[in-house]
Parts: sequence; structure tokens; C-alpha cells
Amino acid sequence: MNTPLPPADELALIDRELGQLDARRLYLLARRDWLLRQPAPLVWGAPAAAAAPGRPKEASAPGAQNLLLTLGAVLLAVAALAFTLISWGSLGIGGRSAVLAVVTAAALVTPAPLLRRGLRSTAESVAAVGLLLTVLDAYALFAVGIPAADADAATAYAAGAAAVLAAAWAGYGRALPALRIPVPAALLTAQLPLPLAALAADAGPAELGWALLATAALDLALAASAPARWPARAAWIPAAALGAGALLIGLSESAVAASAADAAAPAALLAAVAALGVAAAWRIPGAWPAATAGGLAAVAALGGTARPELAPGWAVVTHLALALPLLAAVRVTALPEPVRLGLARAGAGIAGLAALWGCAAAVTALAARLRVLDEVWAATTPAPGVPLAQPGVAAPVALLLAAGAARWLSRVLPGRPEPAVMAVALGWGGLFTAPLPLGLPVAAVLAAQLAVTAAAGLLALRSPDRPTAIAAGAVALLGAGNVSLAALDGRAATFAVLGLLGSGCAAGAAYGPAPRWARSGAAALAVGYATALVVALSALTDLAAPWWALPVLAVPAAVTAAGPGLGAQRLAAEASAGAAGLLALALACGDAPVLALTLALAGVVCAGSAVRADRRALGWAAGVLFVAAAWVRLASAGVGTAEAYTLPVTLPALAVGFLRRRRDPAASSWTAYGPGLAVTLLPSLAAAWGDPHWPRPLLLGAAALGLTLAGAHHRLRAPLLLGGGTLAAVALHELAPYVVQVVDALPRWLPPALAGLLLLAVGATYEKRLRDARRLRSALGRLR
Repeated sequence: MNTPLPPADELALIDRELGQLDARRLYLLARRDWLLRQPAPLVWGAPAAAAAPGRPKEASAPGAQNLLLTLGAVLLAVAALAFTLISWGSLGIGGRSAVLAVVTAAALVTPAPLLRRGLRSTAESVAAVGLLLTVLDAYALFAVGIPAADADAATAYAAGAAAVLAAAWAGYGRALPALRIPVPAALLTAQLPLPLAALAADAGPAELGWALLATAALDLALAASAPARWPARAAWIPAAALGAGALLIGLSESAVAASAADAAAPAALLAAVAALGVAAAWRIPGAWPAATAGGLAAVAALGGTARPELAPGWAVVTHLALALPLLAAVRVTALPEPVRLGLARAGAGIAGLAALWGCAAAVTALAARLRVLDEVWAATTPAPGVPLAQPGVAAPVALLLAAGAARWLSRVLPGRPEPAVMAVALGWGGLFTAPLPLGLPVAAVLAAQLAVTAAAGLLALRSPDRPTAIAAGAVALLGAGNVSLAALDGRAATFAVLGLLGSGCAAGAAYGPAPRWARSGAAALAVGYATALVVALSALTDLAAPWWALPVLAVPAAVTAAGPGLGAQRLAAEASAGAAGLLALALACGDAPVLALTLALAGVVCAGSAVRADRRALGWAAGVLFVAAAWVRLASAGVGTAEAYTLPVTLPALAVGFLRRRRDPAASSWTAYGPGLAVTLLPSLAAAWGDPHWPRPLLLGAAALGLTLAGAHHRLRAPLLLGGGTLAAVALHELAPYVVQVVDALPRWLPPALAGLLLLAVGATYEKRLRDARRLRSALGRLR
């Protein structure tokens, strides 16, 4: 143990530390003795028990107090109800008045001295009972003064009583500000007088809406003028609920109005809702939802008066045109921020609803083109320029107006990609569907839609904003698919549209400044349109559909020949060419000889591509295609011999394995020869076991014997094991009938006896058998 201190200094340091430890130990022992001599209650009394962590209190003192006070208030309220409803009739008029006056006055006065003594919870409970008693007083007064009143009179009395109670409770709360119950109770009760008065007067929906709106206005005035910490500050909550009710009434009445005159009254109500909402957002911080509701009400008020005179589609456009100016509020700095945000969001919401309506109409019109697939190139199918059934031109107009609004927002909010994306999608939808309801000739409709599709594709290639470019590429793809579908109605239209779209995609793939993903997508589409054009040209001939596969294979062949010249778009083009090859195989499935020829030609294409170093993996695909071609051709010729299918695979596989081992002598024989030998030996063995004749077992056994000898001579594991296993299986197959005869001739007890003897012999020579097994394993391990 080496330390930097000299031995004398280190010894002194150790002595000091030991002295400190001894002193601390003596102090702790003395303290322990003193604690043990103390009386037991000091150690085990209430303080220790209270601090024990295993016995927590189940209820705090304030919680228990509040529970008791609440139960007491509830019991008093039940007693008051029972007295009023049951025992009231046993007293005279004087007794009734005296009892109610005394009990109510006592319940309302008692909280004051309780508050002075600091018993706030008790005061709250007694005050709650007093407020309930005032309600019972009002009911008792009604029962005595108006005993035979009808429903309208009862409603009118309830409205007046609610107003009086609300005022009285509010005054009571101001007189005793320490109480928290009276002011909220007065606020809730104040919501009832005007709506109840409207119902008592048999008012219609519009009058009820005005009553709700007036009450909401009073609530908002109270919320705006109340002190910040006063409970009445929360009056905006019932104001929002009542204002929403007035808005819904106005919207529903405006929607069912049959004329502009009928829509005037709901429009006035909606205009008042709009003014109140904007005023609330102006005075109350953070109340932008009120401005949003006000903007919606203003648009509904103006548009509702014009709606009865317009078609349904143009009514939507009118509301949209009225809502778009609200978006400009976001730039008006003179307005408070809640007002600006609320109005702008109202305009955006209406624009979004109108855009959804226009998109639904456009999708319905574009999906109608699917009926062309029922009979392609038939003169009896409807033309692709069939106009929209409803609402006609209004849907494209709505989409274009919404697109303009989204474009304006994209300039106002440069950091948000959503407006620009919406502008691209809605603008394409409006321009693409605009020619449909105009009754233009088919050629004009297709030409206009091709132009819109080309513009979207050009935007995808040239836009520096990635989200905008992706949106443009998506709508361009959608438009190309839809116009291609419409072009199938006529032959000339088919060739014109496919040729133009294919050429445009090829030009886009060659456009250097475009992003790589856009150019790759254009290259894939170009190959796809070339394939579609070849199929259309093949349909002009008198050839059967399976023979169309041969010209379709020319597309993958051309892409393979182009190869590295395609640059960064090579992978996308080859993937699309692979899809074209699959289409060719699907077309050829109806004719086995043609399918065999198609498979062979596809193998040639894959083999040609595998010549290049970066496409070596396609060599496996070429081999599979060649084998499949040979098998299909043999099956079409009615060949049922298994070796005819397996030997054409085995011989090339063995040749490839031989070349592999020449280049790499360390390669395993299983890798080089195992697959090729297994392809023939296993199917032939399965066929030999079911073959009653002798030529196949004889030839298979001879071949297996030769493989076994060759494997033993060249010390190769795969030929030795596969050949030996096959030879043993063939021999067993040949000896099986005789074994069965011998077994039938032997007594039934002999096989179990022989098996028992075998087990005894193996057990007796177990160790020797283990040495023999290890020796065999090591011998096989030395093989390659």
C-alpha cells in the first residue's frame, strides 16, 4: 500500500480519525441510554403513532366538516320540501306566512354572524338552505295566490319569480361577498326570465331566439364589466350556450324560408348574433370563438336572403363569395387579435365546407366515367363529356373560388404548407371538371383536361416547394388516369390521349432541373403508357388476346436495351417494365404454347439484362423463366414423364456448379451440385415408388450407383449422400414385395422378439457403436 504521505504523518492522521470515531460512538451510546430511561408514553405515545406510516388518516378534518355540513343542508332542504308540500295545508294563512317568513329570514340572516366567527363552511351551508327556502316561498305564493292558473300563466309567473329571485340573490351575494353560492345561483337563475316569458307568450322560434340572444347579451355585458375576480366573470359560459341556441334557431329558420321575405326575420336574428359575437370578441380577451360564430352568422344572414331565389349549387357559391372577404380580416391590424382570428377562421370554415361540397360533386362526375369499362371502343356508350347532373357549373366555380382563397392564404402565411397544397388540389379540381357541364364536344373536353393535367405535371417538375410539388404530382396522376379512362370510349381518342400522355411523361423524365422523385415517377408512367399504347395497337389486329403478349414484351426489351442510358430513372423504368412483363404473362395465360414462348422470351430479356454487372441477380429470374417455359411446353404436348421436366434443369445446374467449383475449389459440393441433383433424383424417386414397371427403377438405381461411386472417388459429400440415399430407397422399393411375403410367413411373435434382441445387442455394444458413429461422422466431415 503506497500513499503520498510519509509514514509518520499518515500514522498521525489515522490516530485522529480513530479518536473522532471513538468520540462519536461514546456520544451515541450515551444518547441511547438516556432515551431508554425516558417514560414509555414519550416513546410510544400519540406523536409516534401519528407519525406511523402504516396508519394514514382516511379523511381530513376539513373534508369531514364539509361532508357533515353538506348532509345537514340536504336534510334541512328535505325537511323544508316536506313541510311545504305535505304539511302546508294544516296551517292557516297567518301561520303559513309566519313560518315561511321566520324560517327564511333566519336562514338568510344566520350566515352573517357565522362569517364573523370564521365559520365559513357552516355559513355556506345555511345560505344554501336559505336560497332554497326563497324558491319554496315563491312556489307557496303561487299556490296560494293563483291556484287555478293555466300553463301559460304558470310559465309567466315562473319567469317573473326567476327574475325576482335572481335580483334578490345577487343583492344578497353583494351584501355578503364572502359567500360563494349566491352570485353563481343568481347568474344561473337569470338565464330563465326572458326565455320563459317568450314561451308564456306563445312566441315562435324567431321570438324565442331573440329572447335567448337578449339574455346572452346581458350575460356578456356582465362578464365584460364585472371585476376580474368576481364570480360573475364566468357569465360568458351561459352567454355562449344561449348565443349558440339563438344561432341554431336562426340558421334553421333561414334554411326553411320559402322566399326572401320569409328569410328577412331569421336574417335579422343572425345579424344580431353576428354583432354580439364580434362585440364579445372585441371586449373579452381570448374570445375568438365568439367572433367565429359572428362571422358564420353574418354570412348566413346575407346569404339566407338570396338563397330562396337561387339554385342549390349557386346558393353554395353565394355563401362562399360572402365568406371570402372574412379572410382579409387577418391582415387588418386595427382589429383586436381575437376578432381577426375569429373572422378569418369563420371564412376558412365556410370555404372548407363549400370545397367539400364541390369535391363531392366533382368526384361523382369523374367516377361516372367508369361505365366506359363496360364496353370499350363502343359507339353505344355515353360520351365522356356528359355534364354533371347537379349542380352543374356551380361546383367548379366553388372549387376555383376556394382555390383562390387558399392561394391568398399561402401568401399571407408563408410558413404553412397546407394552404398551398389545398390551392393546388382545389384549383386542379375546378379546372379539370369545368369543361364537363358546358356541353362541349368530346375532343374539346379531353383537350382541356389534358392541358390541365400537363400544367399540374409541369408544376410538379418545376415547383421549388416540395409539398406543393407532391400535391401537383398526385393530382396530375389522378387526372391522367381519369382522362385515359374517358379516352377508351373511342379508338382515335385512345391513341391520341395515350400518345400525348406518354410523350409528356417521357419529356418530364428527361427534364434535368426537376427533382429526382418527380423524374423517376415520370419515367415509370412513360413506360406504363408505352405498354398501354402497345396493347391498344394489338387490339386493332385480328390476333387473339394471348398473342398480344409478344408485342407487349417489346417494352421491357426496349427498357433493358436502354439500360444505363436511363440514368437515375433506370430503376423506376425497370420496375414499370417488370409490371409490363407480368401483364404479358397474364395475357398469354389463355394459350399454353404462347405462354411457353412468352416465358422463353421473357427469360431472354432477363438474361440480356443480367449481362450487366449490376443486374446479375436477374440471371436467376432468367433461369426460372426458361425452366417454366420448358415445363409449360412439355405440359401442352401431353408429356407426363417426370424426367422430361427435371433433366433440363439438372444438366445446366450441374454445369454451373462445375464452373463454380473450378473458380472456387473451396465451395461446398452441396452448393455446387446439391440443387441440381435433388431436382431430378427426388421427383424420379417419388415416381419410381409408384411405378409398377421395371425400367425407371433400374435406370434410377444405375444413375444413383454411379453418383455414389463418383462421390466416393472424388470425396464429394452431396453426390455420395444423395446417390446412396436414392440407391437405398430404390433397393428397398424392389425388395419390399419379398419382405412383405417373408413377414407374412413368419410367426407374429417373431418381429417383436427380433426387435428386442436388436435392442439388447445395441445396448451391450453401446460404447463401441458411439466410437463407430464418431468415426463415420469424422469421415463424412472430411468430404467436401
